[in-house]
Amino acid sequence: MPRSPPSWTNWPMAPRPRSSWRRRRARRRAMSEPGARRTGPRPTDAAIVGMGAVFPGAGDLAAYWRNLLAGTDCITDVPPGRWDPEIYYDPHGAEGPARSDRFYCRRGGFLDEPAAFDPTRFGIMPSAVPGAEPDQLLALRAIADAIADAGGQERLPADRSRIGVILGRGGFMGVATARLDQRVRTAHQLAVTLRELAPEWGESKITAVREAFQASLGPEQPEASIGLVPSFTAARTANRLDFRGPAYTLDAACASSLLAVAQAVDLLAAGRCDLVAAGAVHHCHIATLWSVFTQLRALSPTQSIRPFDRRADGTLLSEGTGVVLLKRLADAERDGDRVYAVLRGAGVAGDGRASSLMNPRTEGQIRALEQAWGSAGLDPRHPTALGLLEAHGTGTPVGDGAELDTLARVFGPPGAGRPPVGLGSVKSMLGHTMQAAGIAGLIKAALAVHHRTLPPTLHLDEPHEGLARTRMRPVTEAEPWDAGRAPLRAGVNAFGFGGINAHVILEEAPGRQRAAAPPVPRNPPLRTAEWERTADPLRTAEPERTVLLTADSPGALAEKLRNVGERGTGADTGLPADDGPCRLALLDPTPQRRALAAKILARGLPWRGRGEVWFTPRPFFGPYARETGARLAFVFPGLEAEPPPRVDDIADRLSLPRPTVSGGSGLVERAVDSLAVGRLLARALAELGIAPDLLTGHSLGEWTAMVVAGMYPHRAVDTFLDSLRPGSLAVPDLVYAALGCGAAQAAAALEGLERVAVSHDNCPHQSVICGTPQELAEAVSRLARQGVRAQEMPFRSGFHTPMWAPYLGQVGAAFDALPLRDPHLPVWSATTVAPFPQDPVEVRQLVLRHLLEPVRFRQLTRRLYETGVRAFVQIGAGSLTGFVADTLQGEDHLAVAAADSRRDGRAQLRRLSAALWAEGLRPRWERLAPTAGAALVVADALPVADASPAADAPAAAAAPDHADAPAVADRAVAPTVADRAVAPAIADCAAAPAGAARSTSGMP
Repeated sequence: MPRSPPSWTNWPMAPRPRSSWRRRRARRRAMSEPGARRTGPRPTDAAIVGMGAVFPGAGDLAAYWRNLLAGTDCITDVPPGRWDPEIYYDPHGAEGPARSDRFYCRRGGFLDEPAAFDPTRFGIMPSAVPGAEPDQLLALRAIADAIADAGGQERLPADRSRIGVILGRGGFMGVATARLDQRVRTAHQLAVTLRELAPEWGESKITAVREAFQASLGPEQPEASIGLVPSFTAARTANRLDFRGPAYTLDAACASSLLAVAQAVDLLAAGRCDLVAAGAVHHCHIATLWSVFTQLRALSPTQSIRPFDRRADGTLLSEGTGVVLLKRLADAERDGDRVYAVLRGAGVAGDGRASSLMNPRTEGQIRALEQAWGSAGLDPRHPTALGLLEAHGTGTPVGDGAELDTLARVFGPPGAGRPPVGLGSVKSMLGHTMQAAGIAGLIKAALAVHHRTLPPTLHLDEPHEGLARTRMRPVTEAEPWDAGRAPLRAGVNAFGFGGINAHVILEEAPGRQRAAAPPVPRNPPLRTAEWERTADPLRTAEPERTVLLTADSPGALAEKLRNVGERGTGADTGLPADDGPCRLALLDPTPQRRALAAKILARGLPWRGRGEVWFTPRPFFGPYARETGARLAFVFPGLEAEPPPRVDDIADRLSLPRPTVSGGSGLVERAVDSLAVGRLLARALAELGIAPDLLTGHSLGEWTAMVVAGMYPHRAVDTFLDSLRPGSLAVPDLVYAALGCGAAQAAAALEGLERVAVSHDNCPHQSVICGTPQELAEAVSRLARQGVRAQEMPFRSGFHTPMWAPYLGQVGAAFDALPLRDPHLPVWSATTVAPFPQDPVEVRQLVLRHLLEPVRFRQLTRRLYETGVRAFVQIGAGSLTGFVADTLQGEDHLAVAAADSRRDGRAQLRRLSAALWAEGLRPRWERLAPTAGAALVVADALPVADASPAADAPAAAAAPDHADAPAVADRAVAPTVADRAVAPAIADCAAAPAGAARSTSGMP
């Protein structure tokens, strides 16, 4: 099955202007000013005083919380009583065109014994139960459970006209309704078909067949027909429990339950009700619903649900019912109710026009979140605003990518004193409970606030690349939740099919006793190296440490690992000697990470970065290299949807000039900022002794590679960049769409469309097309019929298509005027999939061709691997590591980024250094130390390698000798003259600002 577009798309395009941007910035600024932020909940805010839950694996609220804490995976194979896998299941059904009666997925979340219902408890005749939809009965039971959880009937308002019920419920055909449809229509259709195909049977025999079919459905039950009306889901509860306030059912797809909660909040605030039961119910696992989602290609072909994991390929269907009882906070405090949490704000917004009803739009999601935070009087970007975000997290690539974009824009990027926020999705345990999805997440968040514990999310082993743009930190293990003196606060998302979005904010009840955070140890053990960690209010942690171990076998390495304590007990400082091919790098050796490392060593296969562990049984480089001639490539990203990463801390640590970054959103500003950050990072890596064999780039990142390689004099580059002005570059009104298929399939769908073209061939499972809105919509429609999903992107420029040819004159003369020099390193082009030519005329022609032809990054990655590149370092933020991983799937390689917006610059450089050290290189760890010359690496009783005598000298000012290129010196072959000059060459041309002192290369 063709996959949806991976979220790690690289966008070399100009953002479309957003008229509401300044308004949003003004609101955030206003909220951050003293007096604009309320100090606590209002008396009329809604308090959660009771909850009821019936979900897979959990028959009540207590069981649900136990499963959440334990991280219980409640996904199972479909029971034959729902639909028969022998009839419908086809493991190869994801290949080729979708069929309505063959399902490629058979796993989901199902209720069995926990869904028991006692009708006599509510005055319902037992004979009416088999013919009724389970939705009505389980909603009634869950609300009764919530009332019991709140203290019983005596705690309810005496005036029953002040009690309301609002429930979300889908318009799907349920099991009882389907049975009635079979009795009324299918039986007679069967008879008609038999009359046509077997008239010799005669009417009496055909009638007997029809009646036998109807009898197989069970006896007719007219008294149960009331249980088939969807709108009676709330009405039956109001009838049985004598609630006389507003009682109604709504359907807003996956956002239904949070809309019900939002409307309940409004009823309480307006004084129309004193208590409202709000939530949703979904119990529909009949074959027709599975058929719909099979044809939509929304289900996971691998039958796994992995929210925010880069391997996510679809969702899994589930069922459940959840309800909360809401009262005004002032009333709950007056009545002495236990309050799980207070609803500080709620927001609801629609997407409006989009390329497809199935494609989420971040604009609608952002409006919903901003409404909620605005109504709460809180600034979502404040460091203490949020501790947990319970995401919609369906596990679909498009949905997860859009949600992460929303979170990045609402809560801001990482860094700048803003700590990370815990992230989870209960769908990782239950599957997608459809209309009940929001309430499943809200109950989870309320319990987390109440118990001051962050529950885990499952199956997030390889984080989605979009997480790098957010402050979100996946919570993979249950952990205590302490926000210090600030109140605990959680946000919950629910985004529905068709473009309806909801968000609610929960806060702990006022006056709750807050446990003190555990003290931070003041005397770390001797003989360990202290590394600072980004502040995280969700946990109290010591500064980060790194363990580097080498040995001649995984078993010997495991023995050394056993001698390393959590805080470096039994360890010596310094770099270990190369006493064997097996290499292990481990950041922050907690018991969990040491246990993970032990499992990795037992397996004996390479492990690259997950869980902050790097291991190789035989590295790519150095004296134990598995092959000769392995090469390292620096890859520069083009324009990204996210802003360039902050690198000021890197510049300060390495005594380099800070790059000038405008932070603007226009095409010119983003291009200049990306180039500045790329130049700084290249120079920083040279300071660390990390030296590439070649440079390349994606889209406009190719020009950055040319600049870093010295193909243009840096003063000429600076003069050229200074001449550019925001808005000075005209671009055509062309739309881009990311596709979940390769470029060949995309190109085939464009036949007959003259104003749309493939602009990016990024990797086997992702490409980008660009064209006029009308023709692009037609292309997307064609591909949708093939099962390919597409996502229109909010960028327009026309780069990398022939349609930019009329605009080429704007830059052609400027590029021609720039003097060219021979590169200090080979530079490869994604246009020709080859090194740049030597002839200056051919170079200038290629620079212009690059703007008119597609980015052939997939072919470039494959070709580089064929020529010996085994390690790809992304020099900046973006998606290139994901492209490389998809293209080289099954091939042994390393793809790692030099910058990550989830953490500060030095922290990511430590991770990069660990990754490259594990592959046999020797980065200058001492250059990252808090103080010059400090020991930075923890090793297990290993000989300490002496530091390079030139290690403290800036690479740009050092003589081009062997000491400046330790990464090259460690390779299996003797260093050549070119090798020895690599690091100073990079430092020389990687972006000193105009007027800065020149390096030793003598280049003007």
